Amino acid sequence: MDLSQLSPEQFKEFVRGIVDDRLRELVGDPDLGLQLGDGLRARLKESLSSTERLSGEDIADQLGLHW
Repeated sequence: MDLSQLSPEQFKEFVRGIVDDRLRELVGDPDLGLQLGDGLRARLKESLSSTERLSGEDIADQLGLHW
């Protein structure tokens, strides 16, 4: 590929793609492809069926985090 032939917008997209790929390699999901255990699957289903929701601030307060 001759990079000098790319338009500025094409070059930005090219670089953006390279950066995205590298970030996925470095920060990728370590659990990708792993199976959920039965216990966790049941807890997740129960949580998703509940109408009770907590805000990020509520959770931070429960964990003693301040931002």
